[in-house]
Amino acid sequence: MSDTDDTQSTAAVADRVAEARSRIAAAAPDPSRVRLVAVTKGFGPDAVRAALSAGVTDIGENYADELVGKADALAASGGEPGSVPLPRWHFLGAIQRNKVARLAPLVGCWQSVARIEEGRAIARRHPGVSILVQVDVVGAQGRNGCRPEDVAELVTALRHEELDVAGLMTIGPPGPAEASRPAFALVRDLATGLGLAECSMGMTDDMDVALAEGSTMIRLGRALFGERPPRPRA
Repeated sequence: MSDTDDTQSTAAVADRVAEARSRIAAAAPDPSRVRLVAVTKGFGPDAVRAALSAGVTDIGENYADELVGKADALAASGGEPGSVPLPRWHFLGAIQRNKVARLAPLVGCWQSVARIEEGRAIARRHPGVSILVQVDVVGAQGRNGCRPEDVAELVTALRHEELDVAGLMTIGPPGPAEASRPAFALVRDLATGLGLAECSMGMTDDMDVALAEGSTMIRLGRALFGERPPRPRA
């Protein structure tokens, strides 16, 4: 994003945030429980600033380098007059244990824990931090997450680590939004049965279905910032 695009986008992001909150109010059984997470993957630090200016303090990132770079950029401008508050960072990508040390001082919620080894690596670096267990409701090769039948065992193991196991997270199956309903209901029921308060379910295309099925965290990228620019090749 160029400086001009970022400046022009601030009002647009605020409008889109307001629209998202209206959809939350219309679709969620208890809108007061729903947290909006702005996913700034692929966008620059000014997208984060625009979200913060619109009152969204939970910011999600999928890649370690992007999260660290944006956190550094925001921290560098944190003392400027009129600067926005610092965000609560959510890490959404597959967790690489060799990158936990860099991320641990920054991340307030790890949304994609799928193995006990990942939880232990996080606990060593940031005991007491909030985590969500990612549930793979598709079972396709390459999908991150724990199988639904293994969730209870993993949650029990993670509860013995120095971690705040706050809930579950999932990504709906590809296809029409309505096709995600059974998967979201499954994850909600798993969370309820385990006494977990949070269900991070739903993105731009399926947020209304996820909300109706009890999501407490909606992860929105395109709905707030428009189409994501192509990721540069290494």
